[in-house]
Amino acid sequence: MERFASGWKRNYYGKGDVTVYRLHRDGAVPEGCCAVFGANVLMLLHGDAFWPTYTTGDNTSLIATDSMKNFIQRETLNYTGFDLESYCRFLCDKFLTTYPHTAGAQVSASEIPYSGVAEGGMAFAPGGPDRAFARVEMSRSGESLDIVEVRSGIRGFRLLRLGGSAFHGFVRDLYTTLPDIKNRPLHMWLDVEWSYTDIEVAFEDGAAKKVRRIVHDVFAAFESGSIQEVIYQIGCRVLEDIPAISQIDLEANNRTWDTIVEQGDLIGIYTDARPPYGCLGLSLRR
Repeated sequence: MERFASGWKRNYYGKGDVTVYRLHRDGAVPEGCCAVFGANVLMLLHGDAFWPTYTTGDNTSLIATDSMKNFIQRETLNYTGFDLESYCRFLCDKFLTTYPHTAGAQVSASEIPYSGVAEGGMAFAPGGPDRAFARVEMSRSGESLDIVEVRSGIRGFRLLRLGGSAFHGFVRDLYTTLPDIKNRPLHMWLDVEWSYTDIEVAFEDGAAKKVRRIVHDVFAAFESGSIQEVIYQIGCRVLEDIPAISQIDLEANNRTWDTIVEQGDLIGIYTDARPPYGCLGLSLRR
C-alpha cells in the first residue's frame, strides 16, 4: 500500500516502474555528474475528479496511466538538472500545472546508476548495487502548488568487512546456540533514508553523494561490537557532517556469511548465509 504525507486518501492511482534514460552524448555535463541520467519512476495521483471512475466507471476526467508514462519519459528531456529531488519536483509541478483537476501528486524516483569505464566519456557500465532515491509530494492549495514532503535515501548497500567486527556478551539461555565472536568477517546490507531541516535545502545537489561517502568511510574505519553500533555511528556522522538533514532512518540486515573452514584469522572459506537474517533499525533526529 502506498501512503501520502498529506494524509489519508480515499482513492489514488498512477504508473510505476517507468524507466527513462537521458543521455548527454556530447559529454557536456557538470563536474561530478554523469552523462547517463537513469531513473525508475513511480507517479501517483489523487483527487475527487477521479472518484467517478471508481463508483460508476465514468472515465471523463481520468488521465490514462499510459499517458502518465509518456509524460514522464518525454518531459525528462526538459529537465536540466542531475539530482533526483529536483527531478521529482519538476515532474510533480509540471503534471499538476498541465492537469489542474488533479488535487495532488507524489513522484518517487530511484536512480539507475552508470559510471564511466574509460577516458573520453563515451563508455559506461552499470553501477550499484546501492541506488539513491527521492520522493516528492505536492498538493494544490487554491491557485498555488505546495510541497508537502521531500524524502531521500539510498537503498541496497552491500558492505563487507574482513575483520574488526565482534558480537559477544549477549543474553544466554536455553535458546542460545550462537557462540561469542571476537573478530568476524561482517557482511551486511543497509538502507538509509532521511528528511530535511528545510524543504528548499533538499534541492541543493549533493546530499546522497555525501551520505554514500560517510557510509563507506565509517564502515571501513570503525571497529564495532555489533551492527547496531555500526549504524549508530553512521547516523551520528551524517547528522554531524550534513546540517541540512534533520532525521535519518537506517535499517540493516545481518547477512554475515556462514563459515565453512578457517585458519585462525588469516584465511577462511565462506558461503552465503542461510535465509533467516537479523533486521536492525535506528532513527536519529537532530
